[in-house]
Amino acid sequence: MKTEIVAVGTELLLGQIVDTNSSWMGEQLALAGIDSHYQTKVGDNWDRIEDAFRLALDRSDAVIVCGGLGPTQDDITREVLASVMGVELVLDERIAERIRAMFASRSRPMPENNLRQAMVPVGASPIPQQPGTAPGLVAPIRWVRGVGALAQGAEPPEGAEVLERVVYVVPGVPYEMREMMNGTVLGDLQRRAGVSATIESRVLRTWGQSESGLAEMLAGRIDELDEAGNPTLAFLASGIEGIKVRITAKGADSAEAWRLIEAEQAVLEPLLDDLVFAYDDDNMETAVLAELGRLGLTLGVAETITGGRMANRLTSAEAAMRAGRSPGGAKLGDPGLAPAADTDQSDGGTGPGIFAGGIVARSEHLTEYLLHAGSSTVSPLGDDLVPPVASAAGAEALARAARLRTGASVGLAVTAIEDRAAATPEHPFGTAFLAVSISAQPARGRIPAVPHRDKADEIRLPGDRERLADYSAISALNLLRLILQGRR
Repeated sequence: MKTEIVAVGTELLLGQIVDTNSSWMGEQLALAGIDSHYQTKVGDNWDRIEDAFRLALDRSDAVIVCGGLGPTQDDITREVLASVMGVELVLDERIAERIRAMFASRSRPMPENNLRQAMVPVGASPIPQQPGTAPGLVAPIRWVRGVGALAQGAEPPEGAEVLERVVYVVPGVPYEMREMMNGTVLGDLQRRAGVSATIESRVLRTWGQSESGLAEMLAGRIDELDEAGNPTLAFLASGIEGIKVRITAKGADSAEAWRLIEAEQAVLEPLLDDLVFAYDDDNMETAVLAELGRLGLTLGVAETITGGRMANRLTSAEAAMRAGRSPGGAKLGDPGLAPAADTDQSDGGTGPGIFAGGIVARSEHLTEYLLHAGSSTVSPLGDDLVPPVASAAGAEALARAARLRTGASVGLAVTAIEDRAAATPEHPFGTAFLAVSISAQPARGRIPAVPHRDKADEIRLPGDRERLADYSAISALNLLRLILQGRR
């Protein structure tokens, strides 16, 4: 079965909104074993939407239309679909009542134009999942190639090719679209396509190697898998989230597919070694917080070039983990990175307080204060013997200051040559300095002793200032991960 995605919305063409919906749907279709050959974006124009629908129905067995289901005049997906089907729109009173109830629950009057969202083409059925006011639709269509929809009970033209098609219409709001895709569309597509196998996948998230470098490291294994055909490997470059290595396996059931994935993971991990920092939906921050929790440590950060990026990412990750979000995967034989909700820090969990806080130092006054606070070269009399802020020694001083001033057991700092005028041949623009400072901790119960450690790294990063800031943040967190795991 060939499936096509049509994304509706002028804002997509103008670049006002990035079409992440089509990307996500394409990924889910692949994981469900459904072929997806085309993705189209079209603006809010009747003729162009109709042309896109007709072309899609001529060449694809199933069409997923995303967007254009709102209550305003430019939301015309329902109307165009009814026209292409050759049928009328009728009010579905059950949908109308559901929309009225949504407004009533918010103590808001419902504008009459919201009833447009309850109009359904004759022959189509609403998707049961409806988290918002826009209902999704499933519309089976008997289609004559090159002609159009065949009316119910009508005879096709002599010699015409009659095709059984189906159109799914889902909202453009991402969480609403995903609920309908997972709840109805993917399963219905698999049923229509006769897909009986289960497809599962696991993502190994890596940092510290390029996509081509990873492909070279795994070239031999990729050749072996190409011969076997199942499981398969794919690479996805994801910017500051690292390079993802996805293992996909097909089995008679989920358990069989996961056995293949786990066996392949056991082969890949020794080859990738410490490049792997997280799995599936995990990220660098959850990996770092898990290691800190395992060792009973807390973290404070000092940032210059990164402008609060590390603090923001750590805060969000810690809040998600405390809320019970599963990190999505773990190494073989490992119970996983997510602790139980009631696990406290003394047991190696991720309870409140692992991330103590951060300091964003942009002014000369504040950076000088931190350098004095963390410098090992300053005399008790307060001599101005402090290192330059953009240096390995400066980063170490900032890391110690982060630890001391936040009251944490670990300090992490990042600074860089961010001014081209300050660059030198030895330290060009894009040179970043990362540092970790860990105070010695005695063993406590199941938590091992942690020795004192001060460590600084100097790296070269590509791109403009924004990329320098982003890559500095993730590189500093990765340095801390490696140190906590005893790999550096």
